[in-house]
Amino acid sequence: MSNATQSALRGSPGDQPGNPRSAFGGIDKSAVRATPERLDFTAIEQSEEFRSLRRRLKWFVFPATAFFLIWYIGYVAVAAYAREFMARPLIGEVNVGLVLGVAQFVTTVGLTTLYLRFARRRIDPKVDEIRQDAGELQR
Repeated sequence: MSNATQSALRGSPGDQPGNPRSAFGGIDKSAVRATPERLDFTAIEQSEEFRSLRRRLKWFVFPATAFFLIWYIGYVAVAAYAREFMARPLIGEVNVGLVLGVAQFVTTVGLTTLYLRFARRRIDPKVDEIRQDAGELQR
């Protein structure tokens, strides 16, 4: 957890409800969920459940990132060095470069959608389980 998140959870005297400085953009900082005890984040990080969660996340993130970077750099390289190919018309004024450029946006939306689905099904339930277990350890 970052220092900023920890500070937000702890709060400060200026962050008390009713203080005009406590609201940012209409969001009252006092509404931040806080636990009465400090959690042992080192123990959580070293737990097998957390390590399994990190492995599962890396399984998706690294290949997806590699795929997208190769696809993006490939598009830029083809646009720079194969101008005739990119200028080849497909339908009327629509050429290969335009179609591949739009495909970049489609790929971005597709990968984002896949990640959200992956996180909702595989990551979020494990995070909730780890949080629940960490809360039980404090009691």
